[in-house]
Amino acid sequence: MSDNKGATIEEKLYTIRYKVDDISHLIIKDQQVCAKCPTKECNDFCPADVYSWADLTTHVAFENCIECGTCRIGCPDYNIEWVYPKGGHGITYKFG
Repeated sequence: MSDNKGATIEEKLYTIRYKVDDISHLIIKDQQVCAKCPTKECNDFCPADVYSWADLTTHVAFENCIECGTCRIGCPDYNIEWVYPKGGHGITYKFG
């Protein structure tokens, strides 16, 4: 796969290697803040589709995180706590 321009998110994420921790490095501080959020922007700004809204809760698929940090500044209420995964865990880019 040398040209990723037409690739899906899933195909692009396949080009990244993860060592997933058992504990999330992405934390929703208060689910009530998410429930009151009229735009649910986190469902749209994350390039790896980490966040989704279902069952009146923001779900976090932290194992898909590409550690770009967008969620640190993208949430209008600063309701997402983002830290680097603990040592030895996280993302390794295969290309470049």
